[in-house]
Amino acid sequence: MEMMSAKHWCMSRLGHKLGSSLLITLALASGSCATFNPAPIESVPFLARSQTQQKANVSVTAAVLSAEESESIFGVDLYKREIQPVWLKIENNAPEPVWFLPVGLDPEYFTPDEAAYRNHVNSKGLNAELDMHFREHGMKLYVEPHGERSGFVFSTLDEGTKAFKVDLFGHDQELRTFTFFITVPGIKPDHATVDFANLYSPDQIVDCDLAGLRQALEELPCCTTNKKGGAQGDPLNLVMIGTPQQGFLASIRAGWDETETVELGSTIKTFKSFLFGGRYRYSPVSSLYVFDRRQDIALQKARDTIHERNHMRFWMTNMRIDGQPVWIGQISRDIGVRFTKKTITTHKIDPDVDEARGFLLQDLWYSQSLVKYGFVEGVGAASYEKHRANLTGDPYFTDGLRLVMWLSDEPQDMEAVEVLDWERPPQVNR
Repeated sequence: MEMMSAKHWCMSRLGHKLGSSLLITLALASGSCATFNPAPIESVPFLARSQTQQKANVSVTAAVLSAEESESIFGVDLYKREIQPVWLKIENNAPEPVWFLPVGLDPEYFTPDEAAYRNHVNSKGLNAELDMHFREHGMKLYVEPHGERSGFVFSTLDEGTKAFKVDLFGHDQELRTFTFFITVPGIKPDHATVDFANLYSPDQIVDCDLAGLRQALEELPCCTTNKKGGAQGDPLNLVMIGTPQQGFLASIRAGWDETETVELGSTIKTFKSFLFGGRYRYSPVSSLYVFDRRQDIALQKARDTIHERNHMRFWMTNMRIDGQPVWIGQISRDIGVRFTKKTITTHKIDPDVDEARGFLLQDLWYSQSLVKYGFVEGVGAASYEKHRANLTGDPYFTDGLRLVMWLSDEPQDMEAVEVLDWERPPQVNR
């Protein structure tokens, strides 16, 4: 008995340091008994971040669990397994039933049994408890007339802002779609510290009509600069029109990710990704400057390695059109990493920056985030033979045009996108 007590005491002390999930595994491996004691849902405060939407006589409430909340409710570290629980409550006040279609929320969602199986350990009894707990809390698909359902969908992990749809199909053959963008506690996106409402005082705001906007955009600086403003960097080849929410959420719908602030944690993750070639979807981007300040928003679309990604930066201008803010920005495609004397390592960009500009146009169009677009001058042409270089010495060439996009946070009909009769990119073999 004394030996067993000492063993349990050691395991208890170790558990405080290693966490409940690892403690279960260690206890099972050593032959002692482990208990499964998840917290009741009502004791975890994730519902304070929930959002509710209603269409006709059906309403949907959604919330996304953080890593800590997931572990509390399910007793295991789901984020470690790349699983993120999304809680839904569907209230059907219609006289006909509706069905929830989970593939609309995430085509790669995990079933409750699959999510539980990924966390199995060497104990049939504990695994049976896990299976039952996940099944009981999984979201059911059928919602009866004047009925209510709630439960979890086990989606793939997204940190930062989680964008997803909830599709409901009824007997009336109507598809009801609810689109959610929910901030999940965890990473610190760099744009979170920007006070967009107070970037400019009311007397600094300039209202433009369409003709005035075109002229003003052509007169903006051609390129980003360093912090002191003494050297030119990447070309300012983008213009976005819309509120911060419209522009940000339109990009999230298209699969772009936020970027983390530069701090110790993100620096370590970036360094590890550089060393081992892993993917880091929220990797910080370097600071470039326009209007004597670093970018207000930075977004990226990463591949499986941190060495390759598309990334873009935006700065809010003092211009408005139809009450909507106007943003100037730049986009380029990282195609590799090289060593430098100043920064040790830096990304190498694709010198054809117009290709990245064209990619964004297609990306936002296909994701139904685009209302209308056109091209204006302002960057200045640079040929392949007489290219320019950015701040890290990477060469680039361009036709010198800026892509101007009106964006929406609601899905737009692809065939209804308006094309402005402004400048047209040269018709050359690309």
